[in-house]
Amino acid sequence: MEKIKHTTVATNGINMHVASIGTGPAVLFLHGFPELWYSWRKQLLYLSSRGYRAIAPDLRGYGDTDAPPSITSYTALHVVGDLVGLLDEFGIEQVFLVGHDWGALIAWYFCLLRPDRVKALVNLSVVFRSRNPATKPVDQYRALFGDDFYICRFQEPGVAEEDFAQIDTARLIKKFLGGRSPKPPCVPKEIGFRGLPDLRTLPSWLSEEDVNYYASKFSQKGFTGGLNYYRCLDLQFDFTTCICISMLPEPQKTGSSWLHGQVHKLKYQLSLWWVTWISHITSLVSGNIYKMVGSRKMYQVCRK
Repeated sequence: MEKIKHTTVATNGINMHVASIGTGPAVLFLHGFPELWYSWRKQLLYLSSRGYRAIAPDLRGYGDTDAPPSITSYTALHVVGDLVGLLDEFGIEQVFLVGHDWGALIAWYFCLLRPDRVKALVNLSVVFRSRNPATKPVDQYRALFGDDFYICRFQEPGVAEEDFAQIDTARLIKKFLGGRSPKPPCVPKEIGFRGLPDLRTLPSWLSEEDVNYYASKFSQKGFTGGLNYYRCLDLQFDFTTCICISMLPEPQKTGSSWLHGQVHKLKYQLSLWWVTWISHITSLVSGNIYKMVGSRKMYQVCRK
């Protein structure tokens, strides 16, 4: 971990904290909620040892990156702009892009908005959804799962933050990262997020040290920045009307020893949380690479 370099980059009107290590073709990792660059620490170390430049920022509103106060400053257009500025600052023309959870959604938009900057894409947890012009995203979620669906519960400013503040941050992080259920994540108001079941023991992939790192950063920054991504879903929908979804390019063969081959199709499965994976990715690095799925588990996908 001490080999990872931490820098601050001025981009798109904010200061962004960036963790990076290695030289060679660049791999850009985008984290989800409630996470940080730290979620990719093992991938940074491993891929750098295999000849890649591995980069993981704290996204806008998270960790040591600035958190603009306005809710409307957290659309995908803003975040993709941050990342393009980051690449420009580092002198990188194209990257292998890897996203999880909200990072996956940002990665989809990155490919739509700036396909010229992406060599290949690997996304986890969030499926690519075609645009439904008749209904906004939050209304769709509410129609499917009701007002208690977590995304709907996150919409009103200050409400989720007040709920979160009722319990210790480390305890809340454990609930978020270690919780598992096959059902859609619905949280009745009378229970609140503070009332979600506590973990009896931490899963093998999550240590007290990890929890304490996340808790220290969210205690300092708060959760509002991350929650504002959810609050911008409908605004983002309005801003991206001009994007032609049908023009999403088919990822092409890269010639890389890590992502070698074509991505022919996406598959979708409901398991624990929504899990997206890309089939027909061949010639993955033989080594200790981990895949983080929507339940926040880390699974080894290549042999040690």
